[in-house]
Amino acid sequence: MRTRAAVLRHPGKPFAVEDVELGEPGPGEALVRIAGAGMCHTDVIFRELPELPAPMVFGHEGSGVVEAVGPGVTRVAPGDHVVMSYDSCGWCGQCMAGAAPYCDEFMARNLSGVRADGSTGATDADGGPVAARWFGQSSFAAHAVATERNLVTVDPSLPLELLGPLGCGLQTGAGSVLIALNVRAGSSLAVFGVGPVGLAAVMAAKVAGAAEIVAVDLHAGRRELAMELGATRAVDGADPALAAVVGQVDHSFDTTGVPDVVRTAISVLRPRGTCGLVGVGGDITVPPMALAGRSLRYIFEGDAVPQQFIPHLIGLWRQGRFPFDRLIRTYPLDEINDAERDSANGTTIKPILLPS
Repeated sequence: MRTRAAVLRHPGKPFAVEDVELGEPGPGEALVRIAGAGMCHTDVIFRELPELPAPMVFGHEGSGVVEAVGPGVTRVAPGDHVVMSYDSCGWCGQCMAGAAPYCDEFMARNLSGVRADGSTGATDADGGPVAARWFGQSSFAAHAVATERNLVTVDPSLPLELLGPLGCGLQTGAGSVLIALNVRAGSSLAVFGVGPVGLAAVMAAKVAGAAEIVAVDLHAGRRELAMELGATRAVDGADPALAAVVGQVDHSFDTTGVPDVVRTAISVLRPRGTCGLVGVGGDITVPPMALAGRSLRYIFEGDAVPQQFIPHLIGLWRQGRFPFDRLIRTYPLDEINDAERDSANGTTIKPILLPS
């Protein structure tokens, strides 16, 4: 079928919204009419890499309505409202153990842009291949073919166009706190970088009952919002005495990927504390003694299984305890390059692209 999509033709260049021909859903796949698609920092980082296949459609925080399903699909049906998350195989040891973010096939299924058989899923107006399998969805488009594994059905009464970010960024921040770091009531957490992932972590820490939640960021506006959403203190990330100002905490969480910030996040841990990382940045050198009695780990997708965790976040939102909608600003799909600019300069925290 013909649809509109934001196509990246050259790494690092602007997106171009154009017509593409999307293939029919194959075995285990579903065609989804996109209601909204969040723009995640991962989309921005990886689209700069010259080794990625181009042309390509990014987008991995889609939400929409199922229009058709391929052979063997049983968990969703036409008319279902869905949130689209990451893809996984479902049968490797990690998936079978409930650790789908660490699926043996995670990289190939989510970061290659193509199916396992090498097919791209779409063609352009000239019949050339367009990679349309980013995170099993490529949702910067009016329609996407997703895998059954990455779809989560939701209540049709919900504001569907706003739910896409629950599929990755917000899931990552909240899951890292509630699942991976297992922040408990009365404990303390420092969040370094309070963009959408960091703010989700702040909101989740409040849900967990953390006694102290320290928000660290360079942007005053983000620090102020973090205080409104549950932080007990906000610290300027440019403070030359940053570690001393943050103080000692039970858990730290870095979203920046900046090596110096990561080292600070480790240094503020109490003995037996844990630092969780989700940012993509440069190599980090840490003296072994800095980890004495402490733990350091990189977290994918908040350790969350989407079909379990996304409904939990929606429930918290309905209770007024996870107000993620306060982070969102919507843009027409045609204004995708404006959305990327505003996200990069801090004007917008979480852009959502609306195909209609």
